[in-house]
Amino acid sequence: MTIRRKLLLFLPLLVLLMNTVTYFLFESGKVVQRSYDEMMSRILLYKQSVQAAETHLSRLYTYLLDPAERNGAALTEARAGLAEARSLLAEASATSPVAPAVNAYTNLIGTLMEQEQAALAAAKPPGPGASTALVAYGEAERTVGFIREEGLHLVDLELSSYQPVYREIQEENGRINRLGAAIIAVNTLLSLAAAVWISRSITGPVSRLVAMAREIARGNLRPEPPPPTGDELGILSDAFQAMLADLAVLIGKEKESLEKDRLLKELELQALQSQINPHFLFNTLNVLSKLALLEGAERTSDLIVSMSNLLRYNLGRLDRPVTLRDELQHLQEYVTIQQARFRDRVRFELEIDEDALQAGVPSLTLQPLVENAFQHGIADLEQGAVIRVTIARLPADEVSITVADNGAGMSEEVRQCLLRLEGVPEPKQSTGLGTRNVFKRLALYYGRDDLVTIESAPGQGTRITLHIPIGKEKTA
Repeated sequence: MTIRRKLLLFLPLLVLLMNTVTYFLFESGKVVQRSYDEMMSRILLYKQSVQAAETHLSRLYTYLLDPAERNGAALTEARAGLAEARSLLAEASATSPVAPAVNAYTNLIGTLMEQEQAALAAAKPPGPGASTALVAYGEAERTVGFIREEGLHLVDLELSSYQPVYREIQEENGRINRLGAAIIAVNTLLSLAAAVWISRSITGPVSRLVAMAREIARGNLRPEPPPPTGDELGILSDAFQAMLADLAVLIGKEKESLEKDRLLKELELQALQSQINPHFLFNTLNVLSKLALLEGAERTSDLIVSMSNLLRYNLGRLDRPVTLRDELQHLQEYVTIQQARFRDRVRFELEIDEDALQAGVPSLTLQPLVENAFQHGIADLEQGAVIRVTIARLPADEVSITVADNGAGMSEEVRQCLLRLEGVPEPKQSTGLGTRNVFKRLALYYGRDDLVTIESAPGQGTRITLHIPIGKEKTA
């Protein structure tokens, strides 16, 4: 779940929960308030009706004493107020818990209004006269007294009927308050839990990324990866790890390139060390060759020519590939010189596939392997020594090069050191281009470390096989 979705999901839920609790408490308070307002409005209506009745009685008395126009208008106004009070009482009786008493009270007001009409009718000529009007007024006065008493009684009835309801309302208010407090507490805890969870889901991965960055700053390019998450920080962490993997690959390639350059520089330095006035050296060798030829030492002349060609090849560019044909020609020059040394003690055999000689290989690949066979393999054999070089084209775009001898062989420790490209002492009289150097240059040149196999055991000779892929040189 993404961080944005977490925020959009949990924050509105918390707000909705809080708003629901607030709305519930507000509605409960409205019910209580509405019930209280209805009761108070009826009580006030009872009081207003009593006041309206007393005002009406007072205006009636004034009008009977002085039937002037202004007194008549005041009486009419008081009558309208009393009628309005009676109408409001009739409407309030529908919701009152003491509706029968309210109806009786309403009828009592109606009786007062009838008595007022009777008093007015008796006072107007040709009515019975003032005495009858006063009698009617006296009855109206008694009715007002009844209205006053009944109004107080209705107030008592309302309060008495609302006592259980009021207690229930108080209990309900208590329950609502407790429920509201509990919901607020739960909501607070949920809010804190959600805040901590969201915070950890953000700050936790960030802290782990910071720790990874510190490890990388210390030089550790393989820090412990953080646990996977499905949010944006998880995607950032995966991208960060992918970047580290690419960086490690680039560093590895850079190390290989630097190692390759170092080997080439080492070879160039060794070649430069042997280039002591090469033109003078070659000219001297040519003079010696001609002199030997003039003196009839043809074999000596051939050896000098082979030595000149060997030196010329060794002093060439070491950072460019050559064909196997070139390597083979150079190898034959070297073998010519060695056979002059070992004579009939060693037999050099070649088994060459012409289709494989166009394959490219690093310069000075074959000669160090054959030199190793001469120096370490058959040097102590008095007779019967054989060095065999086989070059074959394989179906899978690959060339197989095998250098085998029947000499002293090597121990398993030395064999493993060569395969692991670890240091093995080279003979002092070698060209310095040791077997390990050849293997390492091949690994750098082709970008693979599975090109070499060695079969050897003490006293059983050595067989070194190179598997050269055609056209798959590493371009880094």
